[in-house]
Parts: sequence; C-alpha cells; structure tokens
Amino acid sequence: MVVGTSFEKIKFRRPKEFSNFSSGLIQAVVFEVDDRETIGGSAYGGQRAICCTADLAKLGVCTQGEIIHRPSAKNPDWPQVFGVSFSEDKLVATLQPKSIEITKTGMYNLYFIHCDPQLKEVILEGKTIWKNPTGYLPGRMAPLMNFYGIMSLAFVILGIFWFSQNARFWREVLPLQNCVTLVITLGMFEMAFWYFDYAQFNKTGVRPTATTIWAVTFGTVKRTVARLIILMVSMGYGVVRPTLGGLTSKVVMLGVTFFMASEVLELVENVGAVSDLSGKARLFLVLPVAILDAFFILWIFTSLSATLTKLQVKRMMAKLDIYRKFTNALAVAVIVSVGWICYELYFKSSDVYNEQWQNAWIIPAFWQVLSFSLLCVICALWAPSQNSTRYAYSDDGSEEFDKDDTLTLIKPSPMPMKDVRGGPEARSLHGGNGLPSEDVEEEKTE
Repeated sequence: MVVGTSFEKIKFRRPKEFSNFSSGLIQAVVFEVDDRETIGGSAYGGQRAICCTADLAKLGVCTQGEIIHRPSAKNPDWPQVFGVSFSEDKLVATLQPKSIEITKTGMYNLYFIHCDPQLKEVILEGKTIWKNPTGYLPGRMAPLMNFYGIMSLAFVILGIFWFSQNARFWREVLPLQNCVTLVITLGMFEMAFWYFDYAQFNKTGVRPTATTIWAVTFGTVKRTVARLIILMVSMGYGVVRPTLGGLTSKVVMLGVTFFMASEVLELVENVGAVSDLSGKARLFLVLPVAILDAFFILWIFTSLSATLTKLQVKRMMAKLDIYRKFTNALAVAVIVSVGWICYELYFKSSDVYNEQWQNAWIIPAFWQVLSFSLLCVICALWAPSQNSTRYAYSDDGSEEFDKDDTLTLIKPSPMPMKDVRGGPEARSLHGGNGLPSEDVEEEKTE
C-alpha cells in the first residue's frame, strides 16, 4: 500500500421506507487541517454553510446539493472529494475502492457528508486504511513506540541496580524494599507490553486487544501499588510503626477503588484503534480518578506531617533526615504535576484542530517520566545496604507512636523524697528535661 489512505468495501445503507427515490451524492472529503477553510462557504458574507445552497449555485461557485469546496492554495489537487448516490429503490450504495497518495506531512481529516434532506437514517459500513512512511501508527502516537522502548531499557537498568543491591544485602532487606521491588517489576512488564502493543499496531494496522489489556492492567496495578506504598511510608509503616492498625481496611479500600476507576478509564481510552470519547464521556471517567488522586495526596501529606513531627520529638535523626528528603521529593513531584496539568489544559484548549499533533505524544510521556523519576528517588533513599536496619521499626519501646509522645510541662504533685530519688518517675523526669537530680528535688519542694 502507498503512503496515504485507501477505501475498502465502503457501503451506505438506507431503510426501505426511504428508498423510493434517487438520492443526491454522499461525498467523502479528505483534506489537510491547514486547508479546512477550503471546505464550505457563504453567500454575500452570510452564515457559513457546508452544502451548496440555491443562492450560491446562482453565483456559479458550486453545484446545488453538493458540498462547497475550492482548491487549496498550496496544492490545487486538494481537497479530495468523491462520492456515490442511491439509485431509486436501491437500499445499498457502494463506494468504488480508491487509494489516495499523500506526499505532504500533516494532519488529515476524512468526512462523509450528504446534502439531500430526503436522505435519512443512513448507515455506513466498511473501513479506511491510513499508512505513514514508518507504518500504520497515527502520527501523534508513532513517537510513543520508541519512547516505550527507551523506558523499557530504563526500567531494566534500574532493576539491575535494585536487584543487585537486594542480592548483596538480602539479610537486611526490609518489607518496604520488597514493595519497591514489586513496583519495579510491574514497571518492566508495563513498558514491555506497551512497546509490543505499539509495535504490533504499527506493523499490522490493527491494535492487539490482548496485549493492550495486559499493558493497561500492569500499568494500573503499578500505579495503585505505588500510591499505596507512598501512603504507607508516609504513615511510617515498617519504619516507625509495625502495622497500620485500624487504618488497614481504609487503605485497602482506597486502593481497590482507585484500581477499578483507573482500569475502566484506561481500557475505554486504549482498547481499540484510537480513543474517540466525547468530552463529556471522558470527563465522566476522568473525574473519579482525579478525585481519588487528590484524596491520596491529601492523606499522604497529612500523614507525612504527623510522622515528621513524631520523629523530631523522638530525635530519631537518621529516619528524620530520610523522611525530609522523601517529603521534599513528593512536594516537587506534586508542584510539577500541577504545573503540567495547567499546561495540558492550555495545550488541548488551544489546539482544537489537532494542529500540534507532532507534540501530542509528550503529554502521556511526561507522566511516565515523572513517575519513573520519583521511583528512582525512592530507590536512592531506600536502597538495600548494610545499614538498612537502622531505618526499620525496632520494638524496643522507644517507637510507640500510637501513644501520646508529647512532653508534659505540668508540675507533678509532691511525693515522698525516697520515691523521687529512686522511683521510675524521677528517672523519667531526669531524662525528659535534662536537669540534675538536685534541681528536680528543688522544683518538687517549692
């Protein structure tokens, strides 16, 4: 097949009750988006119309009952317009097979239009095939194939580093580090499946449904697990507390809900050739995911604030340092995400006709790069080492964060001198305010 588009087995069907007349033309119009102004026109500066009206026909600029078009200033052979009509009492009209060679890079649109007011309830059957010089992938998706190949290599490199560290210090590996191993593994599979999905699509022109579903599912599981890990780390799980306690069921419920909402959105958008969701339909699917993401962010930073405060009170400086770096990384990621969302909204609102199609692949690619960068930061902070155990929770009584850890400033009631000198309360006060025992006794006798 030549580079361009071809029409195969295009048929138009109409109901029997509307078949007792010969119809006007049903026309196919192929044009580059830059030449969109060559389609349609108006009489005496009035309202713009696609179909040729009686007034325009009198001016001799078009044929009544057909679409209005004029040659492009760049290429007089464009736009390409051709069609077929129904004969009387015929229920089917077949468009002759046709191939159009495209020699200029651009975004091309195809419309099927008829201007016969008597022609109703027409059904279109058949297929059109579009091919680029590099394959069947649409131009705005083609760069993503190479991108996913590069990301697959990046995950392999990260995996080699992480797995080698796990093998070297396997005795010191923490449960949190096993969770990171899971995310890296899921990322490897996700990138590999996306690459093979795009490669197969590019080669055959048909998107492999099974591969797409696997890619979507691995990606959704990875994003869900990654969010849950970040949330649990923010709560101090495995580092400053042994369990999540009564929060476990709530965390699991949030994760399951996010997985289901994301899976539905990704399947609807990706399974098939290309996404053709309307704005309202996409908003209906995107909104739940956005709300859940916002809830994740709020819960994560609320938990981080509490954990940092408790670490500071307990003077666990090693853990406090790593949590501060982790918080800074998350804050940067959130700020960059908000900035990119604003840019994405601007990009889509200002590119109504897809004229920026060559840059459209950057939008989904950015989110993959950002999540991978955050994963690299986490791997750097929590890489397995001979000192990994110093970040682990230790059940020595000094990390009971579920109790009230605030230092009391209320003066205790007087007690016998012997209890002050030898009792556990005196030792607690001595250790808590750093005063010598003589000063403590003096305070208590005031």
